[in-house]
Amino acid sequence: MQSQLKIVLVQSDLVWQNAEQNRIQFTKKINTIKEDIDLIVLPEMFTTGFSMTPFEISESMQGKTIGWMQKIASEKNTAIVGSIIISEDGKYYNRFLFVHPSGKVDAYDKRHLFTLAGEDKIYTSGTKKLIVDYNDWKICPLICYDLRFPVWARNTEDYDVLLYVANWPKPRISAWDSLLKARAIENMSYTIGVNRVGVDANKLEYSGHSVAYDCLGKKLTHIKTNQEDMVTVTLYKKHLKDFRAKLNFLNDKDTFLIS
Repeated sequence: MQSQLKIVLVQSDLVWQNAEQNRIQFTKKINTIKEDIDLIVLPEMFTTGFSMTPFEISESMQGKTIGWMQKIASEKNTAIVGSIIISEDGKYYNRFLFVHPSGKVDAYDKRHLFTLAGEDKIYTSGTKKLIVDYNDWKICPLICYDLRFPVWARNTEDYDVLLYVANWPKPRISAWDSLLKARAIENMSYTIGVNRVGVDANKLEYSGHSVAYDCLGKKLTHIKTNQEDMVTVTLYKKHLKDFRAKLNFLNDKDTFLIS
């Protein structure tokens, strides 16, 4: 059993709808990582920005970005994650990709599509929650707007890490801060959120606030605001198990069905 999980949060600006340029920029950032790590986390729609025009910029599951992620994962012997726009069977998805060092790809489609931006009219909602088994850790990946819906995130699977990637705008960043901390506390789980920075083509500004919390809501990272930055955080399985054993709040959770 791997007792630690070392994760790099990559808070970055994004080049609007230019997958190749974004891959080049992320390659440069990732190549500055010299230590051995277990997981690299990129933002939501990290190849395009939060675009509602997927018709010419979407990729397939055999596309260049997944190939690039598999190459990074193999070379660095680490998993790499983030969401991109996927076209499949005539539909578009905001899909979270968890690429293992072996090249295996686990995928989660964003369930809660952002109606305020019309995402629900263009993309197809996911229907299945994903729990990734990686290095003896159970990780639950979710995307941006999913953060506002605690029932979907509820820890009924005994996962260890709740992981959000986002394009969360600056005017609502206080909600991002508060909800991430709440998800950590209520699920007694490490909770990580990676958000972008910069200004997109729709003049929306993003301030980052990428962060990691422990299972009691203690902040574990300090990252620069309103600018690109990377931070490494180490998660400890013993810390999680000890507090869950001492404070067994998850045993008292409600039961429910999701329709």
